[in-house]
Amino acid sequence: MKRQVMEAFIEPACEHNQPNHKGCAMPKPGEAAGGCSFDGAQITLLPIADVAHLVHGPLACTGNSWESRGSLSSGPRLFQYGFTTDLSEHDIIFGGERKLRQAIYEIIQRFHPPAIFVYSTCVTALIGEDLDAICHDETKKWGTPVIPINSPGFVGSKNLGNRLAGEALLQYVIGTAEPPETTPFDLNLIGEYNIAGEMWDLEPLFNKVGIRVLSHLTGDGRFEEIRYAHRAKANMVVCSRALINMARKMEEKYGIPYFEGSFYGARETSASLRQMGRLFNNPELNKQIENVIKEEEEKLSQDLVYERQILRGLKVVLYTGGVKSWSVITALQELGMKVVAVGTNKSTKDDVARIKERAGHDVELIESDGAARILKAVKTKKADIIIAGGRNMYLALKEQIPFLDINQERHTAYAGYVGLKRLAQHLVHSIQHPIWELVRYKTSWQEELSNDS
Repeated sequence: MKRQVMEAFIEPACEHNQPNHKGCAMPKPGEAAGGCSFDGAQITLLPIADVAHLVHGPLACTGNSWESRGSLSSGPRLFQYGFTTDLSEHDIIFGGERKLRQAIYEIIQRFHPPAIFVYSTCVTALIGEDLDAICHDETKKWGTPVIPINSPGFVGSKNLGNRLAGEALLQYVIGTAEPPETTPFDLNLIGEYNIAGEMWDLEPLFNKVGIRVLSHLTGDGRFEEIRYAHRAKANMVVCSRALINMARKMEEKYGIPYFEGSFYGARETSASLRQMGRLFNNPELNKQIENVIKEEEEKLSQDLVYERQILRGLKVVLYTGGVKSWSVITALQELGMKVVAVGTNKSTKDDVARIKERAGHDVELIESDGAARILKAVKTKKADIIIAGGRNMYLALKEQIPFLDINQERHTAYAGYVGLKRLAQHLVHSIQHPIWELVRYKTSWQEELSNDS
C-alpha cells in the first residue's frame, strides 16, 4: 500500500510533479475529514453496478457514505447494497480477519457477484490487517475475484483515493479478459460516473457519430467490460485530473492515446467529439462528427431562444470543483450569463487557468471558507443565482437567493447538448420561481420597522 500511495503522490502526468514541486502535498492530521481517500475510492468504484462493494471497517464508514452519490445503473443494483464487516472494539483489539472472511463467504453464497471489492479504512489499516493476503486467499478459495482497495482515509485527499482506485483496477482487473469483438472506434470513458444518468444522454451521441464506448470507467459499468478496457483505441479522461494516472499508464502499457475533456455545454461537447476524431485519425469519422455537431448545435440554438432571453446578462456565483469549475462556465456563457465568482477549493492549477481563460481575470476565486465567502461574493458582485452543491442550498434559501444544485448528489443530468437545454430550463425555473417575489414582499409594519431603524 505504501508504494501505491507514494506513486500516486508523484504521478508524472499530474501538474504537481514539476521541477520545483515534487508531488502532491502530504496530508496533515485531520485535513482529510469530509473528503478522504476512502471516500474518493468509493466515488470511483461504486458505479460498477454488478460488483459487491464490501467496506472493511466500522459501520460509520459505510453508513456516512451510503447512497450519497447520484450514479445510476441500467441493470444490476448490487452496488446499492451497503456491505460492511461492522468492526467493533473487540474486533479492533483482536483483529477483524475472521469477520472479513465470513463476510466474503456470505456475499458469494447469497449474491454470486462477478467480483468483490474490499475497501480498507483508517481502522483496519492502523491495526495492520493484511488485506492483500486475505483477498488473495479468498480468490483462490472461491474462484471469485476478491480485490483489495487500499485507500484508508488518513493517507490523503479524495483525489488521491480516486487514483488509488484506478491503481487497483489496473493491477487486478484491466487486461484480464478479451472483448467479444472490437471496432476501429472503441473508446474508454475514464472518470465518467453516470451522475443522474448523464451517460445515457451521451451514448446515443457517440452512436450517431460512429464511436463505441468499449468500457465505462466507471459509470453504469460492469466488471467484465472493465476487464477488457485495454483493447480500446482511445481514452477520454472526463473527471479532471483525478484518474490521470490510469490514462497515462494505459498509454504506456497498451499504447492507448488519451485526452482530457468535458461534456458540459455545447462548445465543450463539440470540442471533445472533435478531439476523439483526431485520436482515431479517420477522415470519414471526422466528417460524420462535423455533420452531427452542426445538426445538434443548430437544433440547440433554436430550442434555447426563450431561455437565453431570460438568462442573458444575469450574474452567477459558481461553487463547485474539478472539471465542473471551468467547463460549466462555458455552458453558462453560452446561455448569455456572466460568471462573477468561482469556487476553486477542489480545482487544480490547470483548472484555475481554464477558469480565468473563460471567465476573465477579474473573476473572484473562492478558495475556502465556504458559506461566508459565497455570501460575500453574492453581495459584492450582485449575483442573481448560486450554482453549487446541495450543502449550500440552505444558505441560498436563508438569504432568499435562487439556487441550482450542480454537484455529484444531484438528480438531474446536465451533460451534452440535451443536458445544456435541461440546464437552461432549470435555471429559468429557479430564477422565475414565484416564491422569490413572495419572500421579498414587505408588509406595512416591516417597512415601518426598517424606516425607524
